[in-house]
Formats: sequence, C-alpha cells, structure tokens
Amino acid sequence: MISAIVLIKAEVDRIPEAAQQIAEIEGISEVYSVTGDIDLIAVARVSRHEQFADVIADRLNKVAGVLETNTHIAFRTYSAEDLDAGFALGLDGE
Repeated sequence: MISAIVLIKAEVDRIPEAAQQIAEIEGISEVYSVTGDIDLIAVARVSRHEQFADVIADRLNKVAGVLETNTHIAFRTYSAEDLDAGFALGLDGE
C-alpha cells in the first residue's frame, strides 16, 4: 500500500459536508477535522501511484467546498505495531 497525507483547505461553512464526502471516496481511509492553517487532513491509501490521480485529483479536489489541497506521499509508514514486530524478530541490534 502507498499512503499519502492530503492537507485540505475548505470553505468554513462546508467543512462537515466536505469531510463526509471525502471520507466516502474509495481510497480514502481517514479524514480528520483539525485546527491550524488547514481545515481537514485526509489519508489516502492506494496500491499503485497512478491511482492517486483518480482519488485525489479527479475526486477529492472536486468535492464541493474544497478550496485547496497539498499532497504528501509517504516514503515509509511507521507504527507501534511495526516496531514491536521488528523487536520481536530480533531487529533490536542484539
């Protein structure tokens, strides 16, 4: 799986509706409403890079209320589960 984090600016009065519509897009695993300079963060997960064009450019960007997006494709994903599994296999250097 290839992951991308999409920072989204949205029309203030459309944030809940936009978030719901984005969450319903196939390939979007989570949508967060956040504080700060952006309004929403979406996590996209696809099996091939080419699918980002469909999920983000062709669908997410066209959701009513979305003003601007900034996409960051992840090189690696780290999680507590991954780290625990690695240490259980003896990858802690011993």
